Amino acid sequence: MELGVGGSNPPSCTKKMVKEKTLKPSKELPLGFVDRNEKELLIRDFVISNIKEVMIKYGFQYLETPSFEYTDSIGKFLPDKDRPGEGVFSFKDENKWLSLRYDLTAPLARYVAKNYLEIPKPFKRYQLGTVWRNEKPGPGRYREFLQFDADYVGTKNLQADAELCVLISEILEKCGLEKTDYIIKISSRKFTDRLFEKLKIISKDQIATTLRTLDKIDRLGWEEAKKLLGEGRKDKSGDYTKGAGLNNDQIKILEDTLNNKNLNSEDVEEIIKIFQAYNFKNYQFDPSVIRGLEYYTGPIFEVNLNFKVKNLKGKDIQFGSIGGGGRYDNLVNNFGNFDCPATGISIGLDRLVFALMQKKDFKIKPTRPVIICVFDKSRIKEYIEILNKLRASNISSEIYPGEGKLKKQMEYANKIGSPAVILYGDDEIKSGKATLKNLESGNENSIAIEDLANEIKKLL
Repeated sequence: MELGVGGSNPPSCTKKMVKEKTLKPSKELPLGFVDRNEKELLIRDFVISNIKEVMIKYGFQYLETPSFEYTDSIGKFLPDKDRPGEGVFSFKDENKWLSLRYDLTAPLARYVAKNYLEIPKPFKRYQLGTVWRNEKPGPGRYREFLQFDADYVGTKNLQADAELCVLISEILEKCGLEKTDYIIKISSRKFTDRLFEKLKIISKDQIATTLRTLDKIDRLGWEEAKKLLGEGRKDKSGDYTKGAGLNNDQIKILEDTLNNKNLNSEDVEEIIKIFQAYNFKNYQFDPSVIRGLEYYTGPIFEVNLNFKVKNLKGKDIQFGSIGGGGRYDNLVNNFGNFDCPATGISIGLDRLVFALMQKKDFKIKPTRPVIICVFDKSRIKEYIEILNKLRASNISSEIYPGEGKLKKQMEYANKIGSPAVILYGDDEIKSGKATLKNLESGNENSIAIEDLANEIKKLL
């Protein structure tokens, strides 16, 4: 395009120049995922430290399995047509489907089968790890969360099942909960299997859908659960979920039976006897405890919190379940011919932390650095010498990391919650001492450089 010189001649082309709009990445998170702030993470660290202490005391080994497994190792979630089915995040790698782990139990079963000859039996392991669930999120329910698992592998002795409940109880109380704050509900998959036989429910799909539905009763309530046990249910968002296809008579028998707290089974009775030997009383038999995963074969457990919390909308709700587990005697056998009974229990740590943050007034104070203010960049060597002395005494400290006058430096120190600042300007250099300002009280003291560390420790 030609442009006229000095503006005497107009451009030969009058077409408007359109600037391309630059698309910026979204600052929003995918649905079901959250950022976690320092307060939450510090409480989580506190919970984890208590877990590790209890697990060491009970003789468990620490184990870590990878985030991804082959999809057919996950358990119930197998490839469906061209893509693996609901519940897992999957992708194809070299013509094989990989999935982010849905829980920590199936990976453990795979690990045991792979290392069957090397590991002791029973094998007592615990794991802390992130799991992912490709399902509809809700209040306090995320698609990514941290899970704690404890398992006994290689024993049919129900003492193992009982001890898992006892150790969970100890963990919860070490984290600050009272005995009245929680209850461990127990039932048995054998009880449920007999009930399905009575109702003549034999289809694997029907059984799977029924189990998943019954596991959601606490969240959905019976009226909504009945829809899923029948033809199906449409939720508030308009999403439709196909039901188990049970008739009204079958649903009525299920409801009446699972609400009957006087029922029991032999394996549950044995566990209760062991509870009595432990003097453990924080349990309740509840036939409505189902657990949605299909691999359970015997006693099952559910860890429930009894107190109310506020949901994301500020409404008071009963918190309910934070985890559970049970016996899975056939899961390891899926990976080969291994007769390897097992039992395990898990806790969703993020749900527990969410509950603890509302229940307890935690005084976990984050560590913030003492700030060495910069008066003159040419004196950086002196500032670093002070910094090195403080850090050698294990004091969190830093030289002000930005540019700006003293006022700006003080604003930074206050904003991050620093306990104190160190002033080392011309006056201090002449006196051979630094000024230590306590940001909580506002007091200032002139301190010899070699005494700074000891004085700071007094105010921390």
